[in-house]
Amino acid sequence: MSAPERQPLLKNRLDVHDRKQFELKLEYEPAKGEDADYLVEAFFFLPTSLNITPETYPRHDFYADIHNYVRLKTPVVDLSELLDADSLPLARLERWLTVTSPTPEPELVYDAKMLSCMVRGALRRFSQAISEYCAPRKYEAGFSPEQLDRLGRLGHGAIEQVNILLQRFREFTTTLNQRPALLERTRASMRLVDEYLSLSVEQFFRRAVADMDRLPKTPFIAGLRKLLLLEVIREETYRKNHQLRSVLSPTGDNEEYMHRIGFLKKFCMNILFLNARPEQNRRNYEEILFALAAGVSMAFATTVAIVGQKRFPQASLNFSLVLIVGYMVKDRIKEMMRRIFSSVASRYLFDRSVAIIDPVTQAEIGTCAEKVDYGAAVRVPEDVAAMRRQDDFITVTQGELAEQVIRYQKKIALGADLLTRMSHGCTGVTDIIRINVDRLLRDMDNPEFALEYVDLEDLSVGRVRAEKSYQVDIVFRFTIEEGGRKRTTCEAARLVLDQNGIKRMLPLGPAVEAAAALRSVA
Repeated sequence: MSAPERQPLLKNRLDVHDRKQFELKLEYEPAKGEDADYLVEAFFFLPTSLNITPETYPRHDFYADIHNYVRLKTPVVDLSELLDADSLPLARLERWLTVTSPTPEPELVYDAKMLSCMVRGALRRFSQAISEYCAPRKYEAGFSPEQLDRLGRLGHGAIEQVNILLQRFREFTTTLNQRPALLERTRASMRLVDEYLSLSVEQFFRRAVADMDRLPKTPFIAGLRKLLLLEVIREETYRKNHQLRSVLSPTGDNEEYMHRIGFLKKFCMNILFLNARPEQNRRNYEEILFALAAGVSMAFATTVAIVGQKRFPQASLNFSLVLIVGYMVKDRIKEMMRRIFSSVASRYLFDRSVAIIDPVTQAEIGTCAEKVDYGAAVRVPEDVAAMRRQDDFITVTQGELAEQVIRYQKKIALGADLLTRMSHGCTGVTDIIRINVDRLLRDMDNPEFALEYVDLEDLSVGRVRAEKSYQVDIVFRFTIEEGGRKRTTCEAARLVLDQNGIKRMLPLGPAVEAAAALRSVA
């Protein structure tokens, strides 16, 4: 078996979402003109002390704990492109005011939402670029004049472009609202998009200001931070002047702020999320197999009846007994074959599948299928097992100490031609897999207890605090089939859990330094 590639095939991010959930975010982007199949396998290695079995944690419970979000990848567009390109949403919105036969209002709202998604993506990349400058390896050696010039152009350029973009969008909404025939739903949608744009600018500029606090306090850095902070204050003032409650309070609980920013994000990004239409492929195959089982058993019963009819009179006790025994055996044959066929179906067929539908055009752009296997049905590939061999604990566990293994598979097939023909210019799909670990915590011991302790200096006896945790290893195996080529890679992580949930997540694998891998829940 060939070793998997070390470089990740898919752009992905594995992280803790909250105390009870972690998520894997993947991006699929088929090569131009080539269909692609993406298979994601997750192997969960669970200690037996957690009491996780097919009976205590059946398939339907596992699926209930997995939340899948499949959405279109936001087009990567710079702020300068958004201002200049005639084919992008801002220009399309402004053209709407001048044409004699404008597009329907729902398409107008769609363009406004797409604009907010593109702006947020551009601001996120700006914030990440600033964060890169603020990494210790960058500033500890001192910035060269060229680096300072690039940092200045990055910051001043973002401020200038954001101001122009917000001004143009707000001028557009002001002119739009003067039209008396405009639907109130459209007016409200534009107000919400405007608020979301304002919050996005504030969020990522505020993050940049906070990151730059690590940089040397030179006049140049301080001046750039002040300009970014002024933009944050400007947007806060704008929302206050419009009586919007999405303003951070240094002393309050900011419940209303969190509610509004969460709602606005869902409202503006819902155009990217793809619909799912359930398919019955496995059920159709199972019905055919079960019908075959019924036919075989019925053929046996019929044969027994014919043979019995030839040997015994129809009105005799012996003939009746032959029919009864034949029916009993026929019933058992049917059930045995159903179990065999069901086992075969579970091995080779996915549990459930859906068609991925573009919410705008209602076109099918791909399919998604899922499957879960437990225990003996799971065959752990060698490359997956190798990712865990880091210490004696794992070496002994594999093959000597019992552990429960669960394999979750998700296969997405995308049509490249269908993606490229989409009117909004999206060429890829983002897949978010969020997994809840709450059911793994039910049989855990109390996380805190005391241990006896003897001081070595005065031999006094006391107690020290101790915490008990459980470790769950997860190995992800990614396989891509594209253009006749098949590629595979693996990534692994270790969840450290206690009765309260996830304590931290550690990347795992032969090439990973555990000390540098620690990521704790905030």
